[in-house]
Amino acid sequence: MNQKKIFIFGAAAAVLVLVAVIVGLVLNMRAQQAESDKMIEVLEMDKREMENEYEQFAMQYNEMMAQINNDSLVNQLALEQQKTEALLEELRQTKAQDAAEIMRLKKELATLREVLRSYILQIDSLNRENQELKVTNSNLETQNRQAQAHISNLSSQNEALSDKVAIAAQLDATGIYARANNKRGKEAKKVKDAKKIVVGFNISRNVTTETGIRTLYVRILTPTGAVLTKGGTFEFENRQIEYSIRKDIEYTGEEQSVTVYWDIAETLPAGQYRADIFADGHNIGNTSFELK
Repeated sequence: MNQKKIFIFGAAAAVLVLVAVIVGLVLNMRAQQAESDKMIEVLEMDKREMENEYEQFAMQYNEMMAQINNDSLVNQLALEQQKTEALLEELRQTKAQDAAEIMRLKKELATLREVLRSYILQIDSLNRENQELKVTNSNLETQNRQAQAHISNLSSQNEALSDKVAIAAQLDATGIYARANNKRGKEAKKVKDAKKIVVGFNISRNVTTETGIRTLYVRILTPTGAVLTKGGTFEFENRQIEYSIRKDIEYTGEEQSVTVYWDIAETLPAGQYRADIFADGHNIGNTSFELK
């Protein structure tokens, strides 16, 4: 009789342990799904902004081709437009969950922006050359009429290009890194050792952008999708979003290094962290790092 009771008690205990394990697994799966959903939402936001920029670039090439009388330059612009449209189609076919492909297409977008800047500068150079031609040939009536017509055409082009110059003047962040440091200023691999988060990057040289005071925002996301913030917000895509760190720099048009810090005062979870950098209402770069 005692052996039978022991057997029944043992079986009941085993069932309770099994139920506890199953409940733990279910709760863990739900937490992982919630974390995954938040990360996908961030990637979707990146994807939408990139699609808008790709579409803008494609339209700008089309507008420039309609306004330029240089056949060689028109052919070059047509090739760049085709490349832009092909990359846009790749982006549309890419799922937001494919972070590696989204990152590749974001790098392609930065390259396209540099190419667009070069064409804007080239057209601006043509405009200056023709203005000089107007002065040089001012006493020759026939040549003067030709120069006047060409200058008038370029003047119209310059008005249409004013918006494109604004895009070309957008800042770019390169060489981005982020890590956690321990109390001795060395890199920390574990959450329990982390005392400060360091984010560093370079603002690229850009002769087309306005110099002066520029405000940068760094937004640090935890593995759960929460923003490390002290309550500050800024405008992005017509809405206010939270930032972690604000940094004002004196931009001269030349490349310069920027480093910002977040002092850890909260309990942080282990996992993958993401740092996004914003300037002038644009996401100009991001990176990630892991804490165990």
